Amino acid sequence: MVQHVNPIGRIRVISLFLAACVCLIIIKLFFVQIVNGSYYSEIADRQYATPRGSIFDRGSIFFKERSGNLISAAGLKSGYIIAINPQKITDKEGAYLKLEKHIKDLDHDVFIKKVSKEKDPYEEIAHRVSRENVDAISALEIPGVSVYKEKWRFYPAGTMSAQVIGFTAYKGDIIAGRYGIERQYNNVLERGKNGLYVNFFAEVFSSLRSTLSSDAINKEGDLVLTIEPSVQSYLQKTVKGINEKYSSEETGAIIINPMDGSIYAIEVTPGFDLNKFQEVENVALFSNPLVENVYEMGSTVKALTMAAALDKGAVKANTTYNDTGSLTFNGYTIYNYDKKGRGVTTMQHVLDESLNTGVAFAMQKMGKDEFKKYFLSFGFGEKTGIDLPNEGRNLISNLNTNRDIEFANASFGQGIAMTPISTIRALAILGNGGYIVTPHLVSEIEYKGGINKKIETPLGAQVIKKETSEEITRMLVQVVDKALLGGTVKMPHYSIAAKTGTAQIALPNGKGYYDDRYLHSFFGYFPAYNPKFLIFIYTKNPKGEKYASHTLTYPFMDMAKFLLSYYEVPPDR
Repeated sequence: MVQHVNPIGRIRVISLFLAACVCLIIIKLFFVQIVNGSYYSEIADRQYATPRGSIFDRGSIFFKERSGNLISAAGLKSGYIIAINPQKITDKEGAYLKLEKHIKDLDHDVFIKKVSKEKDPYEEIAHRVSRENVDAISALEIPGVSVYKEKWRFYPAGTMSAQVIGFTAYKGDIIAGRYGIERQYNNVLERGKNGLYVNFFAEVFSSLRSTLSSDAINKEGDLVLTIEPSVQSYLQKTVKGINEKYSSEETGAIIINPMDGSIYAIEVTPGFDLNKFQEVENVALFSNPLVENVYEMGSTVKALTMAAALDKGAVKANTTYNDTGSLTFNGYTIYNYDKKGRGVTTMQHVLDESLNTGVAFAMQKMGKDEFKKYFLSFGFGEKTGIDLPNEGRNLISNLNTNRDIEFANASFGQGIAMTPISTIRALAILGNGGYIVTPHLVSEIEYKGGINKKIETPLGAQVIKKETSEEITRMLVQVVDKALLGGTVKMPHYSIAAKTGTAQIALPNGKGYYDDRYLHSFFGYFPAYNPKFLIFIYTKNPKGEKYASHTLTYPFMDMAKFLLSYYEVPPDR
């Protein structure tokens, strides 16, 4: 009896097999062209393979424009190494004359010295040679001359946000991130961990499995920053302008979203060119004082003291005290900036005229223990957790004493020292409803396997009530509208909450302060009751002006106008 095979079943089996093969081929093409495209490009360029076995590779760092477009902040450039084997070169002068036509600045004496090392089979004579010149050299077919491909780190923005981006350099025998984002995310950015080509099907399934696995978050990738390049460029010009105009030792600024901690721009001067970091003589310029250094901030802290007293219920905006111009604690006397008294005055007037005695009064009304509790809740007792290395610790040990004078000084920003990034995090609380945020620079990681990871930074604890946030904001808006430079900088269609700060700089031995050196600071957020931006600026030891209201008000207002226009923020009044 003859059995009949069902042709339809056979066709289905064959069709399924063919479909599976097609799927595998598509998957393979995806990993070859997209995931491992750069790797196979190197294989294709094997005629210039490096004798070291691998070519430097590293993930990219991007700024993100308001429109969503990505702009390179750190990437790679490609070129070629020209090397010689002295053992194979018999006509030294002839080789030099041929090569110097295609190698810029090939020094004759250096070449002859290297080519004369007859026991050395490998000497590099030129780096970063163009493909055009390499092709011309290869066509010469000079015995003993070889060409190898190389890549190097390149920073298109040069000096912009240099201390934040950081750079790569040798760490032992390998190139790694040494400062800034390059160091903080080195494990994500470094490449070259993958092996050579493996069996077709094994690679397909291995790559697919790793792409779908949660372990993919530990793989290689590119970084997308919160920094907006146009805003960063504007801030860089502003910071440099302040520093040059007042011959300051140092000027820095940060623009942050106070609602979620995203940093739109961050800049400090003096700085350096990332592409020429080897030429920098003062390596201290590589560090980031906005994150690593601490300063006595002065009167900008008064806004925090007043907010704490308001939140505790110790004072209201219309609470009065008798200002005699000075107060004495533990045998030490503190004064208003002009040593003048105002008589009976309100807490609003304390902020309007930045009265030291007034915030010391507010601190006393709430009590030293409550004052310390609030300042710790503002985050001054811990690091912010910003995604940059070497974050400094605030110096607030004076709050561990029980001396009234230490608390009085701290109430107006003297005797305690904070990092600028810690200060801006605390100031954001005033405008965002009372919440702690985490300042951050990386918004997204684009992993090599095609997976994108959004960096989530949820709000922290609420440390002052929403009503307090609204009241201190109203008070700070009045400071701008009526008091700051006599109310002349008020914006009729936008509310801005702001406060200046002028702090004496401590002597190096810690015993007292300079009489003629100050740290000027300025912060403000806007639109005040639903802020999208908070700007913090400081300049160290500016010359020619004593008060921050004269050095930093106009740069701040110009920056505010730029941001409101650039982001097309609708008027709020």
